[in-house]
Amino acid sequence: MNIKKSILLRVRVAFLLVLLFSIAIIYQIFHIQWIEGEKWTKLAEEISLSYQEVKATRGNIYSDNGSLLATSLPFYKVSMDPTIADEQVFRNNIDSLSYLLSKNFGQSATYYKQKILSGRQKGNKYVILSRNLIGYQQKKEMESWPIFREGRLGGGVIFSKTDKRFRPFSNLAFRTIGFLNENEYGAGLEYSFNDYLAGQNGKALFQKISGGSWRPLYDGSEVRPKDGFDIQTTIDINLQDVAESALLKHLMQHDADMGCVVVMEVATGEIKAISNLKKMESGKYGEVYNYAVGSHGLREPGSTMKLASYIALFEEKNLKLTDTIQTGEGELKFYKETVRDHKPGGYGTITLQEAFEKSSNIAVAKMVDETFKENPQRFLDYMKNMGLTQPLGFQMIGEGKPKIPPLNQWSGITLPWMAYGYGLEFTPLHVLTLYNAIANEGKMIRPVLVRSISKVDKEINTFKTNVISSQICSKETLKKMKILLEGVVERGTASNISNANYKIAGKTGTAQTLKDGRYLRQYYTSFAGYFPAEKPKYSAIVVMDNPKGYRQYGSDVAAPVFKEIADKIYALDLKMHDQYELADKPEIGVFPVVQAGKKEDLSLMLNYLGISNHASNNEVEWVRAAINKNAIKWKETANQPGLVPDVNGMTLRDALYLLENSGLEVVVKGQKGRVITQSQLPGSRALKGSTIKIEIG
Repeated sequence: MNIKKSILLRVRVAFLLVLLFSIAIIYQIFHIQWIEGEKWTKLAEEISLSYQEVKATRGNIYSDNGSLLATSLPFYKVSMDPTIADEQVFRNNIDSLSYLLSKNFGQSATYYKQKILSGRQKGNKYVILSRNLIGYQQKKEMESWPIFREGRLGGGVIFSKTDKRFRPFSNLAFRTIGFLNENEYGAGLEYSFNDYLAGQNGKALFQKISGGSWRPLYDGSEVRPKDGFDIQTTIDINLQDVAESALLKHLMQHDADMGCVVVMEVATGEIKAISNLKKMESGKYGEVYNYAVGSHGLREPGSTMKLASYIALFEEKNLKLTDTIQTGEGELKFYKETVRDHKPGGYGTITLQEAFEKSSNIAVAKMVDETFKENPQRFLDYMKNMGLTQPLGFQMIGEGKPKIPPLNQWSGITLPWMAYGYGLEFTPLHVLTLYNAIANEGKMIRPVLVRSISKVDKEINTFKTNVISSQICSKETLKKMKILLEGVVERGTASNISNANYKIAGKTGTAQTLKDGRYLRQYYTSFAGYFPAEKPKYSAIVVMDNPKGYRQYGSDVAAPVFKEIADKIYALDLKMHDQYELADKPEIGVFPVVQAGKKEDLSLMLNYLGISNHASNNEVEWVRAAINKNAIKWKETANQPGLVPDVNGMTLRDALYLLENSGLEVVVKGQKGRVITQSQLPGSRALKGSTIKIEIG
């Protein structure tokens, strides 16, 4: 056999083998597609089917008056089963539907028409029309569109629901409300109360389709999800806004690293406002951690802890506020360490009251060391009775635990340092709870942030006030502590926030920052107290960390924030106001009805009646009447910008004009007559947006 025939034979054999292999493949395809097609189709469907979770709608978070702080809003993905619609309905309406889809989702009408027609021709039962989510109102509108108006069973429209968390007040109380991520980890109320808010997820059968998407199959086996419970907090959105705004303003003024504020209702322990702000790398402030409550907020409090030391001293010994102590020239050595007072040269011999008001470190360290050094456990026992040695048991996860070194780790300096707030750590909320107990007649109560848990307006669980200590000290000591705290504001380190309209009681605190075992020239400043001092309704604490500039002490930094917040709360809360009886009463005489108002109007009326009236300065606009025999002499009413005007004796029209132009919200009691009382004292600062109550009669 020659070479040519050999090659030709090989080619023919190879061709035959390829042909036989091709025939085998075609046969196998035919066999799988037509003979075993039903078997494999069923198997494919089984593989692509899966029972998956259907998320429950998360519960709402409300403020104390029912305003929404966080809620879940429904959004929808729009899909369609194009094979369902009746042929005539489909043919008559496909153009209109395509036009509406184009108008709302951006692609051309031709694009949507071809996509739906292609799906219908191929028997595709799940065509995604847009991956952009739509809101509930848009969904309701789309349900009236051609073909879609026939519903899921008649028109094939499929709205796949998903929930998104929404905060109506944006970043208000951001960290307190908190968050929950996809891994079920988070912070704040969203995380702490997740078991209630989350509800119970359901289950439904889904089928995997091309592109990796899943479409729901409503075969009757689905388990409906149970929506989450709602929680009502104690947060007052107005007070929260006041606290956040004041804190942010002062943080920016002092370029501080961090600050927090907590405002608590004295009698109930309900937290009405809580704000935590930290300076970000961008230079702006944001809420990234709850320093008021969490473990990262544990710090040496400084002089605010002198209150606890004084309680222990006055309980242990029969001391009087007028007792004296020698503080020397401002420095006192304890073992290897030196305790210093703020004033150069020291305070010398001062009373115990003066020592507290001036915040003498030497005085309190000396007294505590002398009283308890032989039995330091006794000092710790007093701390325990004041509720300071254990966590508060607060309602949020991540509460910081007090750090007080055990006795076996104490050195000679530990006790005197603890006396004025060093060597032990507390969260701002824990310090506030102590001060709140003084305002609450010695009863220490656990702070409350969540008031109740409910479902469709039916309360499932309520959280009532829990008592930590029924009496943190004797009545005699309590009375003395109140005098001391009021004295700090009236004469002491916080005299710069003394207020003429109501009394504030509290204590400043300034502590150096401890880092890597060394104290830096950075300060942790604070002010804790309550108001009105004579009948406390609110307690609060303000903390600012590492303020810059020449003002770096609690009296200069934290106390003014407290006052601004207290002033605004006082202006908003009419129940705290005294009804001032104004000094200028109308004189009894012939003209009792002419009291005060706009000079031009009053003179016009009296001139018409023929009654003599005159003023030393005819340029004055607002006047008050004084009787001079048979005539009226006008006295100028000085209405200075930014101050509350004196509207006593004026008509309602004139009073409203003056008060509303001062930025005040006016509440009127009475039907007719002239103003006889006003709730805000004339000449006091007019806080814009605050409420003033006037009575006419």
